[in-house]
Amino acid sequence: MAIAGVFPGQGSQSVGMMKGLAESFSVVQDTFQEASDILGKDLWQMANEGPEADLNNTENTQPAMLAAGIATWRIWQEQGGCMPVGMAGHSLGEYSALVASGKLVFADAIALVAERARLMQAAVPAGEGAMAAILGLDDADVVAVCKKAADENTVVEAVNFNSVGQVVIAGSASGIDKAIDIANEAGAKRAIKLAVSVPSHCALMKPAADQLATKLADTALASSDIPVLHNVDVQNHETADDIRTALSQQLYQAVRWVDTVNALKNDYGADKLVEFGPGKVLFGLNRRIDRKMTAVCITDQASLDKALAFCEG
Repeated sequence: MAIAGVFPGQGSQSVGMMKGLAESFSVVQDTFQEASDILGKDLWQMANEGPEADLNNTENTQPAMLAAGIATWRIWQEQGGCMPVGMAGHSLGEYSALVASGKLVFADAIALVAERARLMQAAVPAGEGAMAAILGLDDADVVAVCKKAADENTVVEAVNFNSVGQVVIAGSASGIDKAIDIANEAGAKRAIKLAVSVPSHCALMKPAADQLATKLADTALASSDIPVLHNVDVQNHETADDIRTALSQQLYQAVRWVDTVNALKNDYGADKLVEFGPGKVLFGLNRRIDRKMTAVCITDQASLDKALAFCEG
């Protein structure tokens, strides 16, 4: 029996998201305090008490979700959890995976994702970008919808290949509205505009990626025995420069999550999947990608015990 470790990204946050684990493990608040000290803001209060609007602010969400993922990973280590054969993170979660693998220091990651969030927020003026989830169309059909909706002045791209029949698109607000209409005409079961302020993983994020590359160039990265599959190419990169390139490109290229989960199973031999972090988003996606690959999202003592049982087989 072998497990894959996966880490959720932005969108999995909620007020009170770590209460179930914080009641039993002091490392949760310790980890949030470490992050808070670096940023000069109380992330634990936001995560535990809100208000929701503050937690959902991109510049708070990203470091808070990183802290949540690493706090859960530290609990796993304290409780003797077995080492994953491979790791991955969805979008922002890729930073959590790199920290857990030992390739990136937590303090450096907190500073990185805070800067990442700031650059993403600044890249596109409020109201000019949008994202939408397209349900019930094949990947190729969604790509075709985007091409029909885009023009030389309008960006519309398929950016998150999350599961079979679920693809997220991003780009210019007017283009996303047009793509929703085209998708509905093409037979989509649903086409839903998402409540986000940043059109992630599309070409509009290229200026942010270029600026993030400067920050990444000054960040130390190490090799690790634990593979981390990157969103952009579903490859494990060992050299610091290759990791930096993958993280920079991630801002404006698609998240290939279906390919990532399949690679963890087929190329690395994982037959169980453990989600380290709140929300159960990746747990839900996994059920649509491969129902035979048992998954657990660690959110409290009971789910932790269930995940630890994977290590006994």
